[in-house]
Amino acid sequence: MRPRHTRRRGTLTATAATLVAFCAVQTLSAAATASAAPDRTATPAAHSRSVTKAAVTSAQDRAARDIARSLGDSSWKARLRTATLKSAEVSVTDQASGALKTRLAAADRDIAEAKGLNAAKTGSLLQLRLGDASMRTSLSAGEEPWVAAAVSDDGLTTVTAYDSAGQAHVLDAKTPPSHPVYVVDVDGTKALAAGLDVMRQELVKAGVESAAPQTVTTTPSAAAAGFWTTKITAVHLNDDEEPWIKGKAEIYTLVSGFGQDGKVRVDPVDMPYLDNDGTVYRPNQILVNWSYYKYNLADAVMMEEDGSTNYRDLAKAIAGILLTIIDGGAYIPLVNAILDAIPDDWWTDDPDYVDSWYTLAQANKGTFYGARGNGYMTVEPYFVSQL
Repeated sequence: MRPRHTRRRGTLTATAATLVAFCAVQTLSAAATASAAPDRTATPAAHSRSVTKAAVTSAQDRAARDIARSLGDSSWKARLRTATLKSAEVSVTDQASGALKTRLAAADRDIAEAKGLNAAKTGSLLQLRLGDASMRTSLSAGEEPWVAAAVSDDGLTTVTAYDSAGQAHVLDAKTPPSHPVYVVDVDGTKALAAGLDVMRQELVKAGVESAAPQTVTTTPSAAAAGFWTTKITAVHLNDDEEPWIKGKAEIYTLVSGFGQDGKVRVDPVDMPYLDNDGTVYRPNQILVNWSYYKYNLADAVMMEEDGSTNYRDLAKAIAGILLTIIDGGAYIPLVNAILDAIPDDWWTDDPDYVDSWYTLAQANKGTFYGARGNGYMTVEPYFVSQL
């Protein structure tokens, strides 16, 4: 289940405790300076999140109706049931054939375009899963499933599912029905991986340096011996109650600071293992590569991929704000600048923001809670040696 996003914009300046915990040399006045976002009218107009959301939701709903009608074919219904019971997530477009495959492929293209992705490179994004583990028994017994489209709204109270005759069934969003339900969703893992590549490319195109997700490189000065990093040894997000129709979270973190050239940089870090809240993950993943940065401080903004994320527009919006921040010879926290760069309509319904960590330092070791209190990371310094 996804971590609930209940924060409001503009509240992150009250983070004195977090600032002190990460680095005693940082002051509240520095954070306040960083949180003063430039005039938003000077930034490029970003694509409306509501437009992206509507396009993705429409494509998923069309796919759900098409799949539901296709279940009148007993042979196809049996094959899809077998695949769903065998795998937690089924690439339904790849499984389909004929007219259904054509319609699902069109929905895939619409979703990729809405999210700012290259459909030809990304491939099929539609996936099918069983709504809840409790439905396995009735599905295995041969009961014909209904099909529903996944939704992202946290305040959802009902879910609409369709049967093979095209009839709609309104279900309670909080309590899984006894009847089996297939959920049509976006493959968040694939969408996020492709999206972070697009984001990096757009940032670099706009003039903000950014390393490819999950890659490690060195500066010439560090090449001889290696470089220092900050490694995540444990990470946890708080749990909450959310609709059964929502799938696992797809989390990524934007690490930001001033590069060796004195210009702001943003490095996306994919966290594909961080599926569920209320769970402690121990990834031993590199979060910060300090060879990229001029100062011994960096910030981290943790975000969540959902159907409404357009990565190209998110990158453009972030670049538009960060390019106005000049290195004045001292580190400036960038968390609030990144959050202020995100268009206003992204902060409604189910926003992507999860938590943030100010002023991470190379020497940090131990457990640090995010500014929102929505989770924690345990980190330690880690030296990557040259081979």
